[in-house]
Amino acid sequence: MTDEIENLDPGADPERAERARKLFSGPITFLKSAPALQHLPPPSAPEIAFAGRSNVGKSSLLNALTNRNGLARTSVTPGRTQELNYFDVGENPLIFRLVDMPGYGFAKAPKDVVKKWRFLINDYLRGRAVLKRTLVLIDSRHGIKDVDRDVLEMLDTAAVSYRIVLTKADKIKATELEAVQAATEAEARKHPAAHPQVIATSSEKGMGIAELRTAVLEAVES
Repeated sequence: MTDEIENLDPGADPERAERARKLFSGPITFLKSAPALQHLPPPSAPEIAFAGRSNVGKSSLLNALTNRNGLARTSVTPGRTQELNYFDVGENPLIFRLVDMPGYGFAKAPKDVVKKWRFLINDYLRGRAVLKRTLVLIDSRHGIKDVDRDVLEMLDTAAVSYRIVLTKADKIKATELEAVQAATEAEARKHPAAHPQVIATSSEKGMGIAELRTAVLEAVES
């Protein structure tokens, strides 16, 4: 992978970027899966949540972000796909937690499963005081869909700060990516809880990963 500091957004803080790089190179472990709010870990550390459609590449992005090939798969076993999966970042001391939210947009899922997902996510978003930011993943090949807008509106209503992250940016031409990113940022400006800047990433090529790590740490420290 090329020098991560050089790949950062020009406005990024190099000192924070280096701390983010070291942090994501250190201890990161799967903590637990929570099927309901009563199973959440104690709110003892800041949390950064990841949301996205079921096929958006969330596991791949989490693995790229943490520089570990199989971290996100630790919790992907039958029966856990509709749970909140927790990962600890840092050890003695714990710095923050990553929260892998269940994928949405599964058209074939039974209505009761979809209803359970909405209740779990709504309750988590509204009641988790340590939640610092939600990262909403959007496939750069498709842009924002209606099902994504539903989630953005849910986050707006819950007054949860969120930032949109484009995935699979290496799968389209640079000119197309530029257009998708501009359109996505225009959409973000319509939402009161959204961060105005969108990060384009590629789990395969490492594009935007250093910038995303820095953005995560910035949200944790805000």
